[in-house]
Amino acid sequence: MSMNSTRESGQAAPIYITMVAGLLFLALAFFAVGQAGATRNGAQSAADAAALAAAQESRDLFSEDFLGGLLNPGFLEDLFNGDRIGTADGCSAAARFADENKADLDNSADGGGCSFARNRWSFTVNVITQKPMGANILPGTEKKHARAHATAVVEPRCTFKPAEKEEEEEAKPPANDDDPEDAKPVSPGLLVCGGRPWKIDPDHLDLLPDMADLFLVRLARD
Repeated sequence: MSMNSTRESGQAAPIYITMVAGLLFLALAFFAVGQAGATRNGAQSAADAAALAAAQESRDLFSEDFLGGLLNPGFLEDLFNGDRIGTADGCSAAARFADENKADLDNSADGGGCSFARNRWSFTVNVITQKPMGANILPGTEKKHARAHATAVVEPRCTFKPAEKEEEEEAKPPANDDDPEDAKPVSPGLLVCGGRPWKIDPDHLDLLPDMADLFLVRLARD
């Protein structure tokens, strides 16, 4: 081997070492970024699940109030065609589902960990991951946790069509009926769900759709 070849090999060695070190650093950085991204995605999934759980819990708990007002046309008009808001209960389900997705409700966030809206039937949830984004990968990330928020809304699937006046008059008891308790309950009208009418029959309330058929739960993207 000539002296020139030996000299060139000796000069190239530091360059190769620098290149390998640079590639290793880039690989480490990409790994850290990927891990942080996965943690953020996990936080968003936890927030989505928690918000949906809160809204579904609220919808299901509202069934008692719904049945209580089912024969009241004004109640149904407000609920399906107006702005009546459902129950605010549901945040306990949000906390449970956040934990199942390795996150906690972030009570330090603006609005708290779980909040019920005042202007519509919806829940907004803020979560923080239980584990940090990149422990022992890059300096400064050991104690950082990913945060995310989501809002889920409950919306009617149906509209309410009040009974015609003629139907109400026909269903009324005779004027000389002395016992109002013997008066037959009157159907307030129809629920129209997906184009299908459901007559509210006081004698067969068990035939009505369930809460999942009456109310849609979805994530709010607006």
